[in-house]
Amino acid sequence: MDFVQNIIRNAKMHRKHIVLPEGFEERTLKAADEVLANGIAQLTIIGAPEDVTAKAGSLGLTNIGKAAIIDPKNHPKKSAYVDLMLQLRRAKGLTQADAERLIEDPLYLGTLMIKAGDADGEVAGAANATGDVLRPAFQYVKTLPGISVVSGAIFMLLRDSAYGHDGIMLFADCAVHPNPTDRELAEIAVTTAATARAIGGFEPRVAMLSFSTKGSARHEMVDKVVRATQIAREMEPGLAIDGEMQADAALVPAIGKSKAPGSAIAGCANVLVFPTLESGNIGYKLVQRLGGAETVGPVLQGMAAPINDLSRGCSVEDIVSLIAITVNQAAHTWQN
Repeated sequence: MDFVQNIIRNAKMHRKHIVLPEGFEERTLKAADEVLANGIAQLTIIGAPEDVTAKAGSLGLTNIGKAAIIDPKNHPKKSAYVDLMLQLRRAKGLTQADAERLIEDPLYLGTLMIKAGDADGEVAGAANATGDVLRPAFQYVKTLPGISVVSGAIFMLLRDSAYGHDGIMLFADCAVHPNPTDRELAEIAVTTAATARAIGGFEPRVAMLSFSTKGSARHEMVDKVVRATQIAREMEPGLAIDGEMQADAALVPAIGKSKAPGSAIAGCANVLVFPTLESGNIGYKLVQRLGGAETVGPVLQGMAAPINDLSRGCSVEDIVSLIAITVNQAAHTWQN
């Protein structure tokens, strides 16, 4: 069965409320129309209602009327959101004037809707830079309890079903945090395991990657991974995780048995946690380009509510998929 179609099928069971701040953006409106037509999610689209409706009409979209359309400059909850912003950020120097200005920014409005409980998640980035999408999220939604770092996981759909979970693997961090500490690396491992369950629908077997397997090399970079593995075990005692481990030991049963005898993860990992962003980013692109793997993501993880960032080169299908992913994240309880 198709992986993305499984994600969409599961999203239809939950139909969480997702906010789309880029109501002026053509691909976003086309994706919203498809999502609404297929019952994948409830949607709020942020934009001047007359502009959104006119744009949808010019594109021949017939389902946009099923969404709530909110004018960022004039809506009933504007003052309540301003009050919430001041409650949360006045101590950081936010003024009344600042809050009244920022709440008219769709990215801030979308984030405040989530914080106030009026939406379950957000998808943006087709027309905005990653930093602009994440800044209000960091300020108001913040991270999960016990988690200090946001990371990006990518599902790798492999040609060879012998690897991972029937050919599906999850790599992290491939998108956000350049050089995590041992604690941050442990947090990435735990949140990536949660992503495997919430979106992949499989129980994670996590390998903490390094250039060493079980003490075969000595270096401070190896020590970081060893400490991170122990911290992750303390954070989630029932998690199937092992490290430090080289990639071949994590993936190939015979090599895993030789290099890490007795490990429950060696040779059968389905989640790979890389020690740095550069190794994760390089690794997934090599597997994608040389190994012919399809990719889904990155999926942002670690936020207290799911807020996902699109590539500005995304397709309509990418947006539909990320909305479905966000629904699945919102439907899953990540706290341990």
